[in-house]
Amino acid sequence: MKKVEVLKLIDLIEEIKKLDDLITQSRKKKTSDFVINQYEVKKLKMIGSIISELANPPIQSMESYLLIQKILKKYYPNIPETELLNDIDVSKIVAVIEG
Repeated sequence: MKKVEVLKLIDLIEEIKKLDDLITQSRKKKTSDFVINQYEVKKLKMIGSIISELANPPIQSMESYLLIQKILKKYYPNIPETELLNDIDVSKIVAVIEG
């Protein structure tokens, strides 16, 4: 990975950390669900951006996929895999993966 790519990813992760802290604080302060949902959507977009960067050439590698896994575990630790089964299309994909 080039130094520029590393720095870009580090900046994105730092922004996600700040946003994640903001979400946590907002929940503690009982901020409106609307505002928290906006923060969650922004966080999801930022994580999607990191995943896109890591999954595309020239960064794409086994290591980049492990980083993606680590990011998902870090920022979505309490989401059980059973949540995947709530979406019919996603559950079909899960069935193929597990089959």
